[in-house]
Amino acid sequence: MHIKPWLTLTFIAFLGAAGGPLFAAALEELVGADRAATLRAISAEGGTIAEVQLKRPAPILVPNHAGVRAILDQNIRSLDPGLFAETLYRYPKPADSGRPLWSAAEKASLYNGALALSTLSGIQYYSASRRAMRTFYETSRVIDSPGAKRVLPDPVYSEPPAALKIYARQKDLTFGDNIYQYEYRAESDFLLFIQENLTIMNAGIIPAIGKNKLRSLVAVIDAGDCLLIYAVSMAQASPLPGLGERIGNSFTNRAEAILKWYAGQADRAFAGAGR
Repeated sequence: MHIKPWLTLTFIAFLGAAGGPLFAAALEELVGADRAATLRAISAEGGTIAEVQLKRPAPILVPNHAGVRAILDQNIRSLDPGLFAETLYRYPKPADSGRPLWSAAEKASLYNGALALSTLSGIQYYSASRRAMRTFYETSRVIDSPGAKRVLPDPVYSEPPAALKIYARQKDLTFGDNIYQYEYRAESDFLLFIQENLTIMNAGIIPAIGKNKLRSLVAVIDAGDCLLIYAVSMAQASPLPGLGERIGNSFTNRAEAILKWYAGQADRAFAGAGR
């Protein structure tokens, strides 16, 4: 049977429209040629690109990805933040990953890695004020609800659900013992999770961030030969002089710790996904 070329192309385009993209966008398409070159140059060292804004903040580093941008814009509108700390990171895929888009097994493993909140316990970040490494989360546990707070095992899915909401109790050595809501999204070419505080976050005895006034968003985008990871923390922070800048710098260093944690999760995901 002879199939006309135009019919084949139409069918491929239909599949892409119906089930999401068939191919990953290149890094240059997502962040531009100059920024892509910078990320490629610093990725071997685990380097990141970061921006912090305290006055009329707006996204600067957000990738050119319609799905991620739509979710980010929705959260900006609902929160109206006065502080915005963004970080971009390039995670190189293993050399033998020659496919145009992650496999189902890789995607599920990467998703479950983001759900493994208990593994955040004990991670370290660089404290600029102390000029030394410091523990980020002393403890981190998934719980059944903000009220009962019964500890649950980290969820695991063989196929990521399109949308999921879970709760966590995390003891942060800077902001105390708090309850958070985590929302997860899984699409064909990106995974995304958002942390929102359900309790007041205190910096010592000072109330720093009010209830529901923090959003920390991490988007993991398949970019062919790599994963592009975009992290942003935005908050309605305390107006006390100097505190906003302190929190912004802390968020940047803490985002780098989260990205390093997730890079470790990705290492395990690619190693265990049938390779």
